[in-house]
Amino acid sequence: MVLNYIWIGFFLIAFLTALAKLIFWGDMAVFPAMIDSLFEMAQLGATLSLGYIGLMALWLGIMKIGEQGGAIAALTRLVQPFFGRLFPEIPKGHPAMGSMMMNFSANMLGLDNAATPLGLKAMGQLQELNPEKDRATNAQIMFLVLNTSGLTLIPISIITLRALNGAANPTDIFVPILIATYFASLAGLIAVALVQKINLLHPVVLAYLGGTTALVVGIIVYFRSLDQSAMESQSRLVAALFIFSLITGFLVLGIIRKVNIYDAFIEGAKDGFGVAIRIIPYLVAMLVAIGVFRTSGAMGATLEGIGWLVAKLGFDTQFIDALPTAMMKPLSGGGARGMAVEAMQHHGVDSFVGRLACTFQGSTETTFYTLAVYFGAVGVRNTRYTVVCGLLADMAGFAAAIAVAYLFFGRAG
Repeated sequence: MVLNYIWIGFFLIAFLTALAKLIFWGDMAVFPAMIDSLFEMAQLGATLSLGYIGLMALWLGIMKIGEQGGAIAALTRLVQPFFGRLFPEIPKGHPAMGSMMMNFSANMLGLDNAATPLGLKAMGQLQELNPEKDRATNAQIMFLVLNTSGLTLIPISIITLRALNGAANPTDIFVPILIATYFASLAGLIAVALVQKINLLHPVVLAYLGGTTALVVGIIVYFRSLDQSAMESQSRLVAALFIFSLITGFLVLGIIRKVNIYDAFIEGAKDGFGVAIRIIPYLVAMLVAIGVFRTSGAMGATLEGIGWLVAKLGFDTQFIDALPTAMMKPLSGGGARGMAVEAMQHHGVDSFVGRLACTFQGSTETTFYTLAVYFGAVGVRNTRYTVVCGLLADMAGFAAAIAVAYLFFGRAG
């Protein structure tokens, strides 16, 4: 229901904004541009969905090997004490626990292509436990909010993006992103826990959260001790090592358990095609709404209003120029990436705005895109309070990104 109102709202606001531009400013190009955007975004949605087929076939096949070889069950036992309290609806030992943990691990290492198929696998397993197939369960909501808050330990894609744009030190946003994304994840967890009345003060929960915090602090301290080239090379190594260790470990366990590995892979890979096809209508619907909202000028007008309000309150407005990335991030990952590149090119890759835009890009995941894809893949229409909690996590991440950018970069550039 929430997505329904948001989708309609995008179109209505876009239409009214474009109509005002036509009547008061004589902009005769705005409506043709919006029509072009409709067709462009519809085609992009179908292309992206079809592009998932190969990735989903690969990772769902590997997950099937891990499932039959016992790796998923072992991982489930490892996280059961913590996840069991965050997801009380999930039976003990259910494979969804392992799949969710694999998804979170891939996200933390910045492995977006690996994380999505693993997340869709987890979402399908959670849907098997759903008594009302078109209504999101508490477990699905907690999973997606934690997913969209996007805890990232190593932002490989953003480091690469800064390097390609000529940054003097592409890795200088590593620690700011880590801090911002941690606050986003913590805010998302707290928001959902309050609604679902989950006790976060339980000793087991505090122990896991404390351990995670210690790990984050340790990673910050270690990578801050490295120079630029070492930080970049080691972050790439960790990501690649994680992926190959995961695949190799699943294969070894499969051999030990005498699993027919090839047949297991084929069985899992077949599911990838069906999931990718089911995503298309949901993805197209969200992308066309985002496209017309942006093309109409509604986003630009919103930024101008925010800048005016911030100035009236007496705060520094330098961060406003980086806000398009933050505003686009919940809507479209590709769009936010484009906004970040535009900010780097216009203001300078090592400017305050350029660095903050990259910190925004890495502080959370793409909330509406993720919800459209994940809920669409399992046919859930009533998302309940998922959007609200997801956006609260986004806002916490963006606020932390602004604060930490001023702390680390001041008014650089």
